[in-house]
Amino acid sequence: MKPEDPRPALTIRRFRPGDSAEVIALWRLCGLLRPSNDPEKDIARKAKVGSHLFLVATMGDAIVGSVMAGYEGHRGWINYLAVAPSRRRVGVGQRLMEEAERLLLAEGCPKINLQVRTSNREVLEFYEAIGFSRDDVLSLGKRLVEDVQRPTTTPRG
Repeated sequence: MKPEDPRPALTIRRFRPGDSAEVIALWRLCGLLRPSNDPEKDIARKAKVGSHLFLVATMGDAIVGSVMAGYEGHRGWINYLAVAPSRRRVGVGQRLMEEAERLLLAEGCPKINLQVRTSNREVLEFYEAIGFSRDDVLSLGKRLVEDVQRPTTTPRG
């Protein structure tokens, strides 16, 4: 007889407004935050255009993963794929991506694009293992709005 797994089951669901603080903490833990992107503003912007493609993975009451997908009629995009370090290599990221892909395909999306820093070998290997391949393109960007992150702690003194 197999011993029962004491961990709660993994659930993938839509992001809810009350998830913001926990999701931002996850992004911070995973090293996804950059000074040029205020995560609260990114979440608010996603909510404005529709958050049905913004997913979280939960185990019990804890958020252990997230993915923010989008589709503008030509290509799907993946942003903020994050998995808590203690939950990596057990299928959380793959399950999030499978659900994001299912939702994008239901919208008629023919192809998904995403960006990974070339120095992030572990993440590149993950995406390649789930079927992504490198496109012969150079990513360019231009900020239209400068985000300034608010301090995360209150100064003492």
